[in-house]
Amino acid sequence: MENEPLIDEPLKRELSVLYRAKDRHYHNLAHIEAMLALAGDYRASLNDAEAVEAAIWFHDAVYDSRAKDNEARSAALAEAKLAGRTDAERMERIATMISATATHELPSLQGPGDGDFIRDAALFLDMDLAILGAAPDAFDAYEQAVREEYGWVEEPMWRAGRGAVLKTFLARPHIFHTEEFRRRFEPQARQNMARSIEALEA
Repeated sequence: MENEPLIDEPLKRELSVLYRAKDRHYHNLAHIEAMLALAGDYRASLNDAEAVEAAIWFHDAVYDSRAKDNEARSAALAEAKLAGRTDAERMERIATMISATATHELPSLQGPGDGDFIRDAALFLDMDLAILGAAPDAFDAYEQAVREEYGWVEEPMWRAGRGAVLKTFLARPHIFHTEEFRRRFEPQARQNMARSIEALEA
């Protein structure tokens, strides 16, 4: 059991089917691949790279733009699919990372040895939000793709809701939790979001 990868090829194929669903315009396989690439970039900084990779694969596995519990359901799916592949403590950490994508706030410290986990969780959450600091055209394509996922929301409601989400992130002292991501993405992310809010309010 110990030498088997957490996420093996059959599981990747199974999850890929979910990420290829027709109604996924942003929360799809390309998003997972972009996060896996970032995990590769920062692999030397990760304490448990394999657990982070598992969290990446599962974090948007359940995605329904009308639902409020996608993160909890994705975490539960990870626990079900990874049962027997790792120990309970590690599984809890993977589930905690997935659940944290609901607010993008760091899970609170519980005990000794949690510093390494919090560091991994911080990098994982920053990878999920890296698109906010992408080049303007890539950010605009992301915004359009998310709008398509919420195609059922009427335009005035969308503008108000999306604007509120972006303003919440802009109001934080830092959008990203880690120094690495702040240096690489924060200035562009703030420009992108301010521009998007302006367009939503126009």
